[in-house]
Amino acid sequence: MVKLFYLGVFYKHTNNQIVTLKDSCDLSSFGFFQRNSVNEFMKFTSKMVVERSDVASRVSVKEQEYMCHVYIRGDRLSACLISDHEYPHRVAHTLITKVLDDFAEQIQPSDWATATDNSVAFMGLDKTISRYQDPKQADAMSKLQADIDETKIILHSTITALLTRGEKLDDLVAKSEDLSAQSKVFYKTARKTNQCCHLL
Repeated sequence: MVKLFYLGVFYKHTNNQIVTLKDSCDLSSFGFFQRNSVNEFMKFTSKMVVERSDVASRVSVKEQEYMCHVYIRGDRLSACLISDHEYPHRVAHTLITKVLDDFAEQIQPSDWATATDNSVAFMGLDKTISRYQDPKQADAMSKLQADIDETKIILHSTITALLTRGEKLDDLVAKSEDLSAQSKVFYKTARKTNQCCHLL
């Protein structure tokens, strides 16, 4: 099951103090009475990984059945994404890079250092975590591959459907003015060869 659980934006002060600028979570897969504890654990883990990671680095940490993906930019703006193991690492890092770029466009750097936990008015993390539950939405390459696969399936179905209409195809070939006599003979020979194979 591909799942995103937590997405947070942080600021890492020079003294290694970590401030949560904004975060969001989707804990719908956990029991109602577990959600508060799980949320606290994810915030704690995110801060700890950001604190122990170097500036201008990307880190992915495995913890039980979870993956914690962290990116700390050179300007100390950081993000953490917690997902299950099946969520692609490349897509996770692409997503947190996009979130940090959007955050930096909307919120001035002077506000990062003076903010307290969750005091920044940055909208969109809730929608982001919901929208990108499907990694294909976050990654253009995955989406493109899915489109190609779908096209392949459609094309394959069309060719198969064409081959099942053998008599009509034979008639079209016989009447065609675009095909030379040699091509028509080739088609008939190939058709007889294929019939022989189908009988086996």
